[in-house]
Amino acid sequence: MNPLKLLIHGRNLELTSALREYTESKLNRALQHFGEMVQEADVHLSVARNPRVPQQTAEVTVFVNGTIIRAQERSHNLYASIDLVANKLCRQLRRYKERNSDHHHSHGHSASPTPPTDSVLKDASVQDSLLEGKEAHLPNPGIRRKYFSMAPMTVDEARHQLDLIDHDFYLFRDINGGELQVIYKRNHGGYGVIQARD
Repeated sequence: MNPLKLLIHGRNLELTSALREYTESKLNRALQHFGEMVQEADVHLSVARNPRVPQQTAEVTVFVNGTIIRAQERSHNLYASIDLVANKLCRQLRRYKERNSDHHHSHGHSASPTPPTDSVLKDASVQDSLLEGKEAHLPNPGIRRKYFSMAPMTVDEARHQLDLIDHDFYLFRDINGGELQVIYKRNHGGYGVIQARD
């Protein structure tokens, strides 16, 4: 099994070696049972710009067989956010693995069982603040661009992708007409699709 490649980025905080080691330890433990599926994870750790809003965020994106799975958690403590996002990512990957095992195994075959999250992640979270005694230096806000290859898909496939990436919306190329459409989660439940009118 190839070692997991972790790309860790920090925003509005100093990415200390202790923080980096804690993140690597938690994510390696959370992803060890999915090693054949996940080779790389992109991690973004950030602290809110407003010091009156003690919001510290951990966001992880993994690439699994051409599928993007994303988890994000916020709390008052970055170490707690890392714990929460590792748990969430583990649940999402288990769901993905179970769904694909159901579709790709013939009758009489089954995937090896995935251990429960509790047995994978047993450490208690750290309660100390990462900001105490430090001054944040804020970069100028900018526009972040993301580029993705977009294989055509059905609305149902796009809805499944939306559930995996933990966003409110998902941009996809419709399999029938090839046009770009957006599927989103409605506030009162269900999903909606936005498409351009000719």
